[in-house]
Amino acid sequence: MGHFSISDLEQLSGIKAHTIRIWEQRYGILRPVRTATNIRTYCDDDLRRLLNVATLYNRGHRISRIAQLSEQELAKAVISCDEDGNNCCQQVNSLLAAMLRMDEPQLSCLMNRAVCNMGFEDAILHVAYPFLQRIGVMWQAGSVNPAHEHLVTNLLRQKIMAGIDNLAPAQPAEVKRWVLFLPEGEMHELALLFMNYVLRVRGHHVLYLGQNLPIAELKTINETYQPFALCTVMTAVPERDRVQEFIDELEQVCPDRMMFLYGPLVQQENVRLPFNAVKVRLMTDFISLVEEMTPSPVCYTLEMAKT
Repeated sequence: MGHFSISDLEQLSGIKAHTIRIWEQRYGILRPVRTATNIRTYCDDDLRRLLNVATLYNRGHRISRIAQLSEQELAKAVISCDEDGNNCCQQVNSLLAAMLRMDEPQLSCLMNRAVCNMGFEDAILHVAYPFLQRIGVMWQAGSVNPAHEHLVTNLLRQKIMAGIDNLAPAQPAEVKRWVLFLPEGEMHELALLFMNYVLRVRGHHVLYLGQNLPIAELKTINETYQPFALCTVMTAVPERDRVQEFIDELEQVCPDRMMFLYGPLVQQENVRLPFNAVKVRLMTDFISLVEEMTPSPVCYTLEMAKT
């Protein structure tokens, strides 16, 4: 069971703490438990209900009417609600509520709808990424478990791979070539998969090597494939005090290639970069860098795979 403060609920739902208090007092929307020092604490059910309430409220439903709905009626109204595909906050709230119910069909439907309304990249950047950030907050609060995380990660991985599969292939002899990989032991793949999509949709060729690649393997790959650049993401691996060692080793193995480094471990202030390395702070920065390296605009269309 998660235990949330009212500020946690504000951050997770997008509803101001002051408004949540008013809804409690006037309509009994939530019934928090109070500590011995009279501080409100909320549980998983409170969060789930507030996310559903916020979804309907943001669609223009009166709070007094929402307060009269039973739990079953509330969930049914949210599911049947014709979501506004351009309202990112509302989309994230709906995804969170579906995740807490372990409702995989609704999660898939909501992501497909976001892609249809916003386009694939914007749906990932403005819906999927904030969704994952909210899950991180909930993980810290103890409100999600590995099953929740695996459900969402596998679904998003499936969507990104379907998007990549729908793209026309590029000829490696005619365009810039990239090697994308994760360090040995690193399993967090979503960001690298999305980088794969970003490059391919702009006409670059990608040799995607995925998770858990021993760095020594890059020497042969560098000599055989002759890439323009290598790109990796460091989320949990290597250990924080070994990041510099990894970067130095990467430079030794591929001294004549550009290197693009992304992920929280790279953002440490004491990390020293070789002359051929670029530290990428945000995914939007990576997109901008790729577009600068793309010689001419690439026109593309993408329909989300109905999976």
